[in-house]
Amino acid sequence: MKKKIFFLVVLAIIIYAVIFFTAEKSGKDTDKPAKKAEIPASTTAERINYFSMHGWEVEEVSGKNIVIPSEFSGDYAEYAEIQDKQGLPLRDYAGKNGVLYVYEVRNYSPENMKMYAELITCEDKIIASLVYSEDGGSISLPVI
Repeated sequence: MKKKIFFLVVLAIIIYAVIFFTAEKSGKDTDKPAKKAEIPASTTAERINYFSMHGWEVEEVSGKNIVIPSEFSGDYAEYAEIQDKQGLPLRDYAGKNGVLYVYEVRNYSPENMKMYAELITCEDKIIASLVYSEDGGSISLPVI
């Protein structure tokens, strides 16, 4: 009988510890942005694969050289927040030259609206991405 009580007490302590540490860990994770990723983007195939890994079918429309702002404010600050949540390192490349690629999304068309995806690369790495509607963004979605 004493062994059963001892076993139940030990089991209760283990269950309590698991619940406590799991709850503590999950609470911490929600406050932190996603870990910044280093995703290769030196080829068209790597860039398109990034979208397909997240369920998007895309076709490249254009690409152009850009300069990432040194300081983020207004709409660009909001854009940077989206990138932080996706774990993409846009802020780390402030003030640097990059390339903006635009893709037509082939497998998602809410209300028969054309959707586009954009990808910003720098030093052959993906540093930002977004999916948005053809009207300039009445619909705006993170890629991840």
